[in-house]
Amino acid sequence: MAGMTYAGNEHLVRSNVWTARLKEVFLDQLIMGTKYVDMLTDFPDGDTYNIPSIGQIEAQDFAEGQAVRYTALDTGNFTFSITAYKSAAISITERMKQDSFYMSRLVSSFVPKMNRALMKSWEVDVLALAPNAQTSASTNLINGAPHRWIGQGTNETIDVRDFARANYSFNKANVPFENRVAIVDPSVAYALETMTNLVNVSNNPHWEGIVTSGISSGMRFVKNVYGFDTYVSQNLKVNTASETISSVTASAGVNNIFFCAAQDALPFIGSIRQAPRVESERNKDLQQDEYVTTMRYGVKLFRPEGVICVVTDTDQV
Repeated sequence: MAGMTYAGNEHLVRSNVWTARLKEVFLDQLIMGTKYVDMLTDFPDGDTYNIPSIGQIEAQDFAEGQAVRYTALDTGNFTFSITAYKSAAISITERMKQDSFYMSRLVSSFVPKMNRALMKSWEVDVLALAPNAQTSASTNLINGAPHRWIGQGTNETIDVRDFARANYSFNKANVPFENRVAIVDPSVAYALETMTNLVNVSNNPHWEGIVTSGISSGMRFVKNVYGFDTYVSQNLKVNTASETISSVTASAGVNNIFFCAAQDALPFIGSIRQAPRVESERNKDLQQDEYVTTMRYGVKLFRPEGVICVVTDTDQV
């Protein structure tokens, strides 16, 4: 006779078994934070801040017996405002709390997830400052050197020549030589890793490790490229339409940015009027607990001469 089999005894078998494990989605690493933003701390009240600027003294020709010429310094005023008011909120009903096996772990994740949502909003806003301030379809010349162009690689991807060109433009703009940084799209790392003169290590042994380990580790390039510490980010601003600069077109362009992170040379300025603040309350009418995190801040491009955008195509990978 047949023993106990599945057929005819399905009611004794649980068709679905739930584990204690929860699957979290992968998250991109945030790299901007406040590290690359010149943060204002002496901002006691109000929502608008004025920063005066002064120029330099120029030398004048002088002749014996004649009076020297007195000149005034050029002055200006930079205005900065708190403009962003962000929130992240979530609620959980009483029934969900009573019946969900995962309730405690779910609720404990609310605060860090809301905080991360706000900090990602901060990073996206900072990385969009330069492309938003620049004139599209223009080289945005400063001291005769371009500060916006299409990548010089094959199919409008990036090339090591773009790093050299960024160095040239910064030198022309008198940007400090130290602590130069590039933040690029993942497609840029791919473009560099597949360049023939890098993959062929017969004539460049110092780059041979790239073939085995790749050009980046985590979010940072393994090697400094033409003086730029290079990082990878997926939060760079993507163009909503094709862009043509100097007869070269990028159809699916992303704005890779180059800047100087030296002291007193940061191109971005910002202030957090209200750091992420968590509040919670019980809504008796809806029988649910509500959690809200809010944040107020402002960011703005402070030194346009200290930032470069290299637009590259992302649809060539």
